[in-house]
Amino acid sequence: MPHPDGRRPQSETPPAQAVRARSFSRVTDPVTFTLAIVGAGPRGVGVLERLSANAAELLGGGRLVVHLIDPFPAGPGRVWRYSQSPLLRMNSMPEDVTVFTDDTVRMAGPVRTGPSLIEWVRRVRSGESAHSVPADLRTELETLTSTDFPTRRLQSRYLEWFYREVLDGLPPGIEVVEHRATAIGLDGGERESVRLSDGTVVAADAVVLTVGHLDALPDRAERALSEFAGRHGLAYYPAGYTADVDYSGVPAGESVLVRGFGLAFVDLMLLLTEGRGGRFSRRPGGGLQYHPSGAEPILHVGSRRGVPYHAKTGYRLRGKPLQLPRFFDQYAITELTARPGPLDFRADVWPLIAKELAWAYYTELFTGHPDRVRTDFAVFADAFAGLRWGTSEMDSLIAGAVPAEADRLDLAKLDRPFAGQRYACVEEFGKALRKYVEDDLVRRGDGYYSADLGAFMALLSVIGQLPALLATGRLAAASQVSGLDGWFHGFFSFYASGPPPRRLEELLALADAGIVSFLGADVRLRADEEAAVFVATSGSHPDAVSARTLIEARLPEAGVPRVSDPLLRNLRDAGELVEEQVPDSAGESLPSGRIATTLDDFRVHTADGAAHPRRFAVGPHTSARSAGAFTRPRTNALPFRQNDALAREILRMVRAGH
Repeated sequence: MPHPDGRRPQSETPPAQAVRARSFSRVTDPVTFTLAIVGAGPRGVGVLERLSANAAELLGGGRLVVHLIDPFPAGPGRVWRYSQSPLLRMNSMPEDVTVFTDDTVRMAGPVRTGPSLIEWVRRVRSGESAHSVPADLRTELETLTSTDFPTRRLQSRYLEWFYREVLDGLPPGIEVVEHRATAIGLDGGERESVRLSDGTVVAADAVVLTVGHLDALPDRAERALSEFAGRHGLAYYPAGYTADVDYSGVPAGESVLVRGFGLAFVDLMLLLTEGRGGRFSRRPGGGLQYHPSGAEPILHVGSRRGVPYHAKTGYRLRGKPLQLPRFFDQYAITELTARPGPLDFRADVWPLIAKELAWAYYTELFTGHPDRVRTDFAVFADAFAGLRWGTSEMDSLIAGAVPAEADRLDLAKLDRPFAGQRYACVEEFGKALRKYVEDDLVRRGDGYYSADLGAFMALLSVIGQLPALLATGRLAAASQVSGLDGWFHGFFSFYASGPPPRRLEELLALADAGIVSFLGADVRLRADEEAAVFVATSGSHPDAVSARTLIEARLPEAGVPRVSDPLLRNLRDAGELVEEQVPDSAGESLPSGRIATTLDDFRVHTADGAAHPRRFAVGPHTSARSAGAFTRPRTNALPFRQNDALAREILRMVRAGH
């Protein structure tokens, strides 16, 4: 049977310990400022790097001791730790991953450049970097190209190297202490007292919570399913980070229902197939073939869309450079927010975003593939600029200029590809889904379809503009929570944050081998008390599939009310950390699930509405937001800007004597 909460006990974490990271020159000034950073993954180390970079200007004669607190290794942290399956890969190419600032980052502090992941790999390969790489990574290191998808373990070494570089570059006056332990409590007073799982108490003048992936306690529906499983001797795995869940109890040869078709499912699929001794080989005529070990379960997977995330593209743009943002820029946001009344995301904001995506898509189609259009791009662009997205006039313009329907951008169909389609049985739906995945692999692997990459680049641009819109407070609360945070971010992940193409090839091979079958869209799950099984149905066909094991292949819905982290939970229960309430101009207010912080200096809000003077939080699950993914080079990335602003605020506190 699985672990009671579905997660692997973290036995791979070494005993908690506090170690001096490095010995530094000590200043004579007796006043020492102590900072505790809870979370020593990429974000926590990123804040440390900015403290170091800004010290020459702001530290003065002060002394700063930084305590990095994390049960996992500093640098990689939990998600990117080396001790995970070598089968798990990033869904980013190494040329698109960096942990260093560059001259595009609009921040007050100095730029400290450094290599992207692929540049670091090349340095190690050439011997320029002395960083050691384990023997089991040497082959990957020697063969990795800029457009491959690295293993997470290789990324772990890059992050470890980054951390060591930050330590080596610390100026006199800054010292770092590591604690390989979990922060379990935080008590206020004249100073902050951070209580650790190993019994240590860190006395600090300020605390920074670098919030990454938030684990969550099961919700009511998950608890009901878990109780049902317990009554009938079944297995239920609630939502969780796949690499942390112990799936060894999933029985070989038995049917397993899986809800979720995103990146968590891709990891699960590999761990329960190749991770159990199966292997893939390349067929002579193309495509992959799977050779089972006999230890695999039979995975029946479904989701709301009923399809996997789109594969990442494997080509570059062919046409003229994209000018982004074009229709969803600061001017458009100012004009939009000048309207009276609260804004609705789907009605008011989405048309501008959709037009931005279409602009980039058609720019690439017209300039990269002029033989597939009827109109000169300048003429098309002039007419396009004056029309609202979704109108009959816009549709007519596109239809007249782009003769092939397959070359026209259909965002509604892209979002819900099987909406309204009903098949005779699960097998017929499976055939349709297979063709859908095959078509997606062609579109993402052939530069003939490079217009798709244009839309992808526009989506990244949109993400960069959204904070400016949110800062105005004009978006209706309900629309922000359900439209932006819900639907749009789901659409972004579906289109832009999918797996490497090979993963979808493997999915098809597993389907051919009878290891994976497809439940359909709008999947519904119920607990059948009489038959003592889980039952899945969908809107795509009339068939039902039952099983004794159910897996939620998704991250938990992060939120302050359900947070399982002991430190955050204790702060919440004491009223010293609260859930963000999203207001709007109509006077509405709705909970967002995020940790409430100020937007400019990232101070944590308390139950009385005040901003705590010595406690800060940054990350995707705070009011200030920021992407959970790694930053791409030369994109003025928001996490860099936030890290710099936070570091400068801390250093001002040091100089002011707290």
